[in-house]
Amino acid sequence: MVEIHPTALVSNKAKLGNNVSIGAYSIIQDDVEIGDNTKIGSNSVIYNGARIGNNVTILNSASISHIPQDKKFHGEYSLLYIGDNSVICDFTTLHRGTEATEKTVIGSNVVICQYSHIAHDCVISDNVFIGSFVQIGGHVEIDEFSVMEDFTSAHQFCRVGKYVTVLSTYKVSMDLPPFIIAGKKPIKFLGLNFELFEKYNFSQDKINTITNAYNILYNSGLNFSQAKNELAKKFSNDEIVDEILKFLNNSSRGIVGK
Repeated sequence: MVEIHPTALVSNKAKLGNNVSIGAYSIIQDDVEIGDNTKIGSNSVIYNGARIGNNVTILNSASISHIPQDKKFHGEYSLLYIGDNSVICDFTTLHRGTEATEKTVIGSNVVICQYSHIAHDCVISDNVFIGSFVQIGGHVEIDEFSVMEDFTSAHQFCRVGKYVTVLSTYKVSMDLPPFIIAGKKPIKFLGLNFELFEKYNFSQDKINTITNAYNILYNSGLNFSQAKNELAKKFSNDEIVDEILKFLNNSSRGIVGK
C-alpha cells in the first residue's frame, strides 16, 4: 500500500515500493525509485536520478538528486543513491553526480541533519553522521562511522577516513586519516578518537596498535615519508596499519598535520 497526500505531485513513471508514504506538496519526478517503507515528508522534491533504499526517512523541504552546481555538468544522465535506513532531515540538499563519476552515493544508516548540503560525486559511506549546517564540496569521500559535527565543511576532493570526528565549525582542507579527531584553523590532528573506539567496542589490542602507529606518524619527529616506511617495517602485515598506510598512500590533497 502507498500513501500519497492529495496535494503531492507524483509521476506515474516513478517506481514506489510497498508502504511508501509521501507528504503534502511534495514532488516526485519520473526517473525516481523509492524502496519499501520509506517516508517522504512535506514540501520535498525528489528529482530525476534518485535511487532511494528501504526504510529511509526524508523529512520536510528536502531537495534530493537535484542537478550539480558544477561547470563540468552538461545535463548528462547521472544518479544519486541513498542506502537503507538512512535519515535525511529538513532543508537538506543532495546533488547527483557529474560525468566524472555519474553518481553521488549516500550509504546505509547515514544521518544527515537539517540545512546540510552534499555536493556532486561525493561518497558518504555507511553509518556516517553529518550534523546541522554541514557543507560538503564535490568529490568528497567520508568513510564509515565518521562524524562531521555541526557547522563543519569539507573542501572538494578531500577524504575523511573511517572513525574520524571533525569538531564543530572547522573546515576539512586536507585528507584526514582513519581513527582521529581533527579541528582548529587550519585543521590539525588533535588526537585519537577514543570516544568512538569505546562506542564501537574496539579491543584493547586494536587501540594499542592504532596508538603506536599514530605515535610514529605524529610524535616521532619523522616526516610522513619516513614515518610511512617505519610503519611498514614495524607493523608488517598488520591489518589495521595496512589500512592506515593505504589511506596515506592514496592521499591527493596531503595529510593533515599536527
